[in-house]
Parts: sequence; C-alpha cells; structure tokens
Amino acid sequence: MVTVGICEDESWFADDLKAKTEQYLEERGLAGLVHMFANGEELLRTAGELDIVLMDIRLPGRDGMRIVKAMRDLGSGSQVIFVTSYGEYVFQAFDMDAVHYILKPVDREKLYGALDKALRRVVHEEGRTLLAAKGDVTVKIRLREVVYGEVFGHQVLIHTITDTFSFAGTLDSLEEKADDRFFRCHRSYLVNMDHVTDKGEGCAVMRGGGRVMISRRKQKEFMRRLLASCRGGEG
Repeated sequence: MVTVGICEDESWFADDLKAKTEQYLEERGLAGLVHMFANGEELLRTAGELDIVLMDIRLPGRDGMRIVKAMRDLGSGSQVIFVTSYGEYVFQAFDMDAVHYILKPVDREKLYGALDKALRRVVHEEGRTLLAAKGDVTVKIRLREVVYGEVFGHQVLIHTITDTFSFAGTLDSLEEKADDRFFRCHRSYLVNMDHVTDKGEGCAVMRGGGRVMISRRKQKEFMRRLLASCRGGEG
C-alpha cells in the first residue's frame, strides 16, 4: 500500500493533482491512498505515515519549505516532490533531499517520472528494517527512524524520535544490520549521522535532545562523518 499526501491550498489544482496521482497508481498496478491537505499544519499531523508528499511552497501559514524542514526535524522520511509556480526555491528543495521539483502547470510525464523515482526510494527504504520490542510487542522499525542505539545493562536500546525499544542482540550485531548512515562513535553507542544536530564537548547532540558519548579516538572520524553528512555524502 502506497500512501501519498498532496499539500495544496488551491482546490481545483489539488483535485487535478489527485486525479493524476490516482491514475498513476492505477496504471502502475499499485494499491494506494491519496490524502489531501490544505495547509502544512494538517500535513504535519500525519507526515510520518506518508510514503510520498507532493508539496506546494506558497501555503497559508508556514510555507512548504518550512513544513518540510519540520517534517525532517520530526524524523519523517517521506519522499518529497515539490510542485510549485515558483522556480527560485529549487536549490533549497534539493538541500532537503527532495526527489523532484516540478513547475506548474504539471506535465503528466514529469509527474509520473518523479513518482517513479520517489517510489524506488520508498521500496529501497522499506527493505532496511530491524525487529525490536516494546514490552511484549515486537515491532518493525525502519533504519532511517533510528536515532541511536545504546548498550544499557545487558541489552541494547533503540532510540527513535518518539520512543525507545529493546533490540534482541548486541551492538555489534546491530552495527552489522545498519547502513552507512550509522557510525560507532563509542563502544556503547551507534549513532545515525542523519539525526546528529550538534557536537558538544566529547558528545554528539541527537535529534530529540539525547546526548551520546564520543570516544577520544573517534573524535576526528566523527567530525569527518558529520561534515560529510551535512554535505549530503561521504568525503
């Protein structure tokens, strides 16, 4: 099931975009739901549940750029396609890892191409999950949602933006399951560099306010990784 959100305040354009998106899903043979939002505040309440977001920029209240930033701050990994009449925000859009930037009026083929690309990212991310527990309940967590893993007593805790889970394994085994977003900054901590917001004295400040120790011998490599993450790639 693919979930798509359309954030657009002009109702006639939103309806047209919805029709094109539903036609896309039908032609690709995909089961999906399209949700409509007239402003960004409505979208933020459910952004974590959406696979793809078609986002206008000029909106009532906070503009689309600030809404996407708020989504990212909340840990949302929704794939964003900006759909707008204004071309001057294109570089800001790609700084936010947007899939595409489409100018109105929307060409059907360009929309389909952007949705194809977004869907490939969604499928890629879906395969990157791990199993963790909350009490007696076992849940599947996407790697992108993990802020950091921590050794606590004889267990490993998985911290996300909103909750903490226990992982049935060692930090070494968690590191093996992780991808190159993650860095072992200390023998007791594995951090998702995408969720590092600052570096303190001997520690990393994580999204959500957590602080994670960085061992002395890992300080230099941590800074290299942090700078690379800010640039959007290694090196």
